[in-house]
Amino acid sequence: MILYPAIDLKDGQCVRLLRGEMEAATVFGDDPAAQARAFETAGAEWLHLVDLNGAFAGRPVNADAVAAILDAVSLPVQLGGGIRDMGTIERWVGAGIARVILGTAAVENPGLVREAASRFPGKVAVGLDARGGKVATRGWAETTDMDATDLARAFEDAGVAAIIYTDIDRDGAMAGPNLSATEALARAVSIPVIASGGVSSLADLVALRDTGVIAGAISGRALYDGAIDLQDALAALSSPPLR
Repeated sequence: MILYPAIDLKDGQCVRLLRGEMEAATVFGDDPAAQARAFETAGAEWLHLVDLNGAFAGRPVNADAVAAILDAVSLPVQLGGGIRDMGTIERWVGAGIARVILGTAAVENPGLVREAASRFPGKVAVGLDARGGKVATRGWAETTDMDATDLARAFEDAGVAAIIYTDIDRDGAMAGPNLSATEALARAVSIPVIASGGVSSLADLVALRDTGVIAGAISGRALYDGAIDLQDALAALSSPPLR
């Protein structure tokens, strides 16, 4: 299982939100590129970036910070937030982003997901952000009536590289991931599922790994707070699941 250290970008800084609330942002650093280098030095295989301002604006906002990160590291980077049209997808892929994450677009324009996945094989993921099992969009500001599992199943034949499942109520709360919902989703689809939201301890990571069906996990606040040591976590996750 791959561990994706998260760098959430707000106004050019590294922050973490509590349950998706922009007003509840904690700043962890003003040099995202330096943070990216630190994660790479510790042995990370991937980075997970979110343009938080972009998610609300519907267009890239922290492009300079993303570009600085891409210049600073050689490991693959996945990026979400404000990516809602083919032109933006093309620009990010052309800039060196290894995988773009489509969230709001997956709900409002599923045809874009299919077209992008066809044009850029292996470079398109779907971000399913759920509150009470229902998909939220536009920076989590709007909750739909759409069931997260149903939406995931709708992309089974689209060729997307991964589904990133975030339980909004757990995000940034350091209360553990929604293991049962994430495992159920991973068992319901053949697309690799990456867990996000609430991953706050090595035990959380091991529990996700031990489902045997979850492909990856994203952690942010726990890495910044020191609740998870990245090198220890990477070593633990190199072991096979216990079941």
